[in-house]
Amino acid sequence: MGHLDHAAYGWLTPALSYVMASIGAALGLRCTVRALAATGSSRRNWLLTAASAIGTGIWTMHFVAMLGFDVTGTEIHYNVPLTILSLLVAMLVVGAGVFAVGYGKDRGRALVLGGLTTGLGVASMHYLGMAALRLHGHISYEPLTVGLSVAIAVVAATAALWAALNIKSPLAVAVASLVMGAAVSSMHYTGMMAVGVDVSPSDAALPGATAMQFIFPLAVGLGSYLFITAAFVALSPTADERAASASASARHVPEPAPAGP
Repeated sequence: MGHLDHAAYGWLTPALSYVMASIGAALGLRCTVRALAATGSSRRNWLLTAASAIGTGIWTMHFVAMLGFDVTGTEIHYNVPLTILSLLVAMLVVGAGVFAVGYGKDRGRALVLGGLTTGLGVASMHYLGMAALRLHGHISYEPLTVGLSVAIAVVAATAALWAALNIKSPLAVAVASLVMGAAVSSMHYTGMMAVGVDVSPSDAALPGATAMQFIFPLAVGLGSYLFITAAFVALSPTADERAASASASARHVPEPAPAGP
């Protein structure tokens, strides 16, 4: 059994992964709040942005944390197609949950269905990402801890969607995002506690790419997307601000001059 180190760079990767999860949650919640106040294509576009933000945040959190994952006695590579598939799964399942809440007429049923779907999807993303690992040895999982990690994912996803429905103020969203970041991080590290590796030392070359060749550049790119999108959302006016601007413009429209004789 190889020795597993989940924080090979100390607190750097856990702290940075938590920040990315919190940013993704904050951005997703703000976009969902905007969506619920919009109609038509505007609602759809805000929900798509929310899904991409939350999904990207969760995926980036997972793989930034994996940068600190090390197993004594073997290198670790990543299967590129499976890793990209895990990103798509994260976005799609979060999108399903967000759209269920955004368009569901029965909010209670939509919350339960969306939370379950999104939570199971987040767990699927995590374990699909783990399936992308390539190392000299065999990876095994402790079933009860895996079950606990899935339960945490479902509870975290349901709480996030509930927050999207019920929390409106920026300060409340910020607090909820910090809590959600902690929940997503807890799910990840609980899942990692279920992992065991039987190392089979070998000099054979591993397939796939190293974390620094593939995971790090992709995580930096997605992190940049989150920051740019956050700036866009922060600068775009809310529905209330647009309504107030339209009302102010209407009040200042000059009356037409009276017609001459």
